[in-house]
Amino acid sequence: MLALISDHASGQLQYVNPFIGTDRMGHTYPGATVPFGMVQLSPDTDTIPYEMNDTYNRDVYKYCAGYQYADSTIVGFSHTHFSGTGHSDLGDILLMPTTGTLQLNPGTADAPEKGYRSRFAHASEKASPGYYAVTLEDHDILAELTATSRTGIHRYTFNRGGDAHLILDMDHGIYNYDGKNVWTFIRVENDTLVTGYRMTNGWARTRSLYFAISFSRPVESYGFVNDATAQVYKGFWRRFNQHMNFPEAAGEKIRGHFDFSMKPGEQLTVRVALSPVSTAGAVANMIAEAPGTDFDAARLAAERMWEDELGRVKVKMMNEEQMVSFYTALYHAYLSPTIFMDSDRRYKGLDQNIHTADDFDNYTTFSLWDTYRALHPLFTILQQRRTADMINSMLAHFDQSAHDMLPVWSHHANENWCMIGYHSVPVIADAIVKKIPGFDYLRALEACVTTARNGWYDGLDDYMRMGYVPDERTGSSVSVTLEYAYDDWCIAQAISSMPEGEPGAASPGTGDDPLRESPGNSISYPDINDPLCESPGSSLSYPDFSDLHREFLTRSRNYMNVWDPSSGYMRPRGSDGKFRAEFDVLSTHGQGFIEGNAWNYSLYVPHDPDALISLMGGKKRFVQHLDSLFTMHLPDEFFAETEDITREGIIGNYVHGNEPSHHVPYLFNYAGAPRKTQYWVRHIMDTKYLPAPDGLSGNDDCGQMSAWYIFSALGIYPVAPGSGIYDLGSPLVKEATISLENGKTFTVTAVNQGPENVYVRKVELNGKKLDRLYITHDEIMNGGSLVFYMSKSGY
Repeated sequence: MLALISDHASGQLQYVNPFIGTDRMGHTYPGATVPFGMVQLSPDTDTIPYEMNDTYNRDVYKYCAGYQYADSTIVGFSHTHFSGTGHSDLGDILLMPTTGTLQLNPGTADAPEKGYRSRFAHASEKASPGYYAVTLEDHDILAELTATSRTGIHRYTFNRGGDAHLILDMDHGIYNYDGKNVWTFIRVENDTLVTGYRMTNGWARTRSLYFAISFSRPVESYGFVNDATAQVYKGFWRRFNQHMNFPEAAGEKIRGHFDFSMKPGEQLTVRVALSPVSTAGAVANMIAEAPGTDFDAARLAAERMWEDELGRVKVKMMNEEQMVSFYTALYHAYLSPTIFMDSDRRYKGLDQNIHTADDFDNYTTFSLWDTYRALHPLFTILQQRRTADMINSMLAHFDQSAHDMLPVWSHHANENWCMIGYHSVPVIADAIVKKIPGFDYLRALEACVTTARNGWYDGLDDYMRMGYVPDERTGSSVSVTLEYAYDDWCIAQAISSMPEGEPGAASPGTGDDPLRESPGNSISYPDINDPLCESPGSSLSYPDFSDLHREFLTRSRNYMNVWDPSSGYMRPRGSDGKFRAEFDVLSTHGQGFIEGNAWNYSLYVPHDPDALISLMGGKKRFVQHLDSLFTMHLPDEFFAETEDITREGIIGNYVHGNEPSHHVPYLFNYAGAPRKTQYWVRHIMDTKYLPAPDGLSGNDDCGQMSAWYIFSALGIYPVAPGSGIYDLGSPLVKEATISLENGKTFTVTAVNQGPENVYVRKVELNGKKLDRLYITHDEIMNGGSLVFYMSKSGY
């Protein structure tokens, strides 16, 4: 599959294969984007609807990123995509070039000639960071894509010329259904500029996106159709012919065409800028980022952006395939979160008002149930400035929230409430513990505590009152309890790490007033014995932080309240205090867990593994339990109802294809069996991350799956973000050099590295033998060297 990578790439870019994960479960896209860019310009290969006959259409799940490698037709190129998610939205502003007879229906995969879609072959596809190309066979058009942060740039070469059309499909979308488009609007400003917007009601229920399209040559004619059901009220627009050369179109299902006469070999360059604010903002973004039509210059600029980011980590691996896996993982890690503001720093907020991000870059696409585990900890090493911006974006979300909540899963000025927990908290706490500069620690702590005390949210009132979420309250009661407990521990860690002498002081270098209030969200902390006491709107008042620390440290032990010693697993418990009678420890459906079973989720106490080991009978029995997890057989029937778990992501009963178990291979360290951690970590890297379109064993989930690989390949992993430590595993790299933002360098070396040498004989940090199974964040950021001495036996 290496031949699919663009031959234009060099340096680290030559090892990035954007097609990895585009087949089956990976849910990645192959198109053009820049690091953390707002535009993700990529091909969509089908138009699978979200529902059929009022029933969820399970086939739509394959198209979370719009593209499936197994398909043989392309519908068009849309400008917004998620990378690796297990639910979806977006697919905005689809363009498709055609020739010959005008067709405004997309057609079908079985009969593409009946619509504007086209057949294609993978032999004609090329992709590298910032670039994608494919030949559309039905029309003999070479389509090339590149991007800036806010602008997608298309170049179409019409090999056979003739009557050419550029289709603009405003009805197209990912996870589409009738009624998802609330309204679309197109305005022809002149013969080279078109503007408009699209409003949708989907995963984000109140989403609007504005655009500006510029053509490199004048449009000769154009027209629009609206496939929506006829409106009862037609107004006085009805007296005009709005279908041909009428400069405005509005409706729920607008498709347009822009017509050109092209000679054989002639090219059309199209720039499409996006804005969350206005069409004027989209035009301004285009002028700021892509003022000309030089496609090659734009591509070169995108590649340089990727070179700058990927070049911060230089590695030598054992073979080229591992180089491709590593740098593609790093590439995927830098696809989200995504910038969400105009070049003038204005953005649409959660309150649907327009705000200005004066002192931070505003980000969106926070898949936090996934990414708090490894992606955001990776950013605390490689992307500290962006980490501060992302946290400031979360705090802006909190300020604008009608619920006084930090993001749960947010995108495009919407909270979509997907998944469980309040995992903005570990991201923020981890940054406080690691002393990341650039945000107000007091304001951040206040937001964390307020979020964690919102009794109305997902059983939190019962959790605070009873110490667990009752079974009858939610179908994921055990998972929710376990994840709340970890999040609460993170708050306790953040409190412990507040600068001494000034409780709640601002972060180093912010210059902010450490006692600054957040308007409309101020709180006073109640008595520890009254966790449900709230005082919204009261003045900001901080008692002795030891009380607050004690509250959340106590809450962090609530995992014990769903531990059933009779079964040896975490188990659903009713409000009457009794454990559920009917209980299947293998099933992933209806057993009190989300996207997992009792075997895997019972190991989710990342903040207190020693206590977990004690609950499970001590180190020897714990190791035996983990051995069984990795070597037993889990029949398909136990995960058949969970679309996020498939056979390719499973080892025994261990599910690497989904996030809740990602820390589990490292738990052998805590039970005195580090060689087993080393064995399984290497096994996972060798078998679950392959340099092929189907090389990912599960959804990449906005970079979390990739971040696990990056950390593990470097020989470390953050079992408990918020602790400030990284557990040691078995590195896959031969050498790695990390250029840190503070100007220092941290290196990792594996002496005697080899495919069979998976065990670590000894580790040295800065030339001294390390007598522990972890290193600290400070030890990395201070610069230095970590050396693993590898062997076949570990001795």
